[in-house]
Amino acid sequence: MHFTVSKIPYTLQPADWDDREYIEDPNDVKPEGYDSIPAEIPDPKAKEPDTWDEDEDGMWKAPKVPNPAYKGPWKRKKIKNPNYKGKWKTPWIDNPEFEDDPNLYVLRPIKYMGIEVWQVKAGSVFDNILICDDP
Repeated sequence: MHFTVSKIPYTLQPADWDDREYIEDPNDVKPEGYDSIPAEIPDPKAKEPDTWDEDEDGMWKAPKVPNPAYKGPWKRKKIKNPNYKGKWKTPWIDNPEFEDDPNLYVLRPIKYMGIEVWQVKAGSVFDNILICDDP
């Protein structure tokens, strides 16, 4: 049986094709002191407990709370990519080797049939076997 498709992909994506809709802004710079902002700061509302004994418990430190000024790791802003050409779609062309076969789905008479049997620890299973010439 000879089988070919009627359409085939024409080309691969060109090397100069840019399908990134957004890119990092190359002109965006990190603000001064951005890295020196801590993620957590001592709780300004915390007070040393009355029962705290510095000789016995050590120096008291206020618990940490999230810093509202901390904005996470710095990332460049995203801008529209001026070289964006859209998502790449492979163009399809007619296959010059395609020949339509009207008998492609015609079932020829079957003389023999073989079944490969696999046996596993759970036993053998046969399921959904149908051989016929009536639709």
